[in-house]
Amino acid sequence: MADEKKITLYGADWCGDCRRSKGYLDAHGVPYTYVDVDVDAAAKEMIEKLTGAKSIPVIIFEDGSYLIEPSNDALGAKAGIVKR
Repeated sequence: MADEKKITLYGADWCGDCRRSKGYLDAHGVPYTYVDVDVDAAAKEMIEKLTGAKSIPVIIFEDGSYLIEPSNDALGAKAGIVKR
């Protein structure tokens, strides 16, 4: 897919919203990179500085924009998922 957006999802395995966001992207075939902030302390620090919040998931898009704990609808709209 030529117009594929690069998406990075920062989260943790114990986080219900993180699992939901990953499942939503997976169900719609949207490629993304997953970074576990419990394993990668530098990533955790980076997203806290970027967002000013300690909430996860933080989902960063290729254009530098990000969503914090998005609903499926908000994530779908930003990721370009068309509802059927």
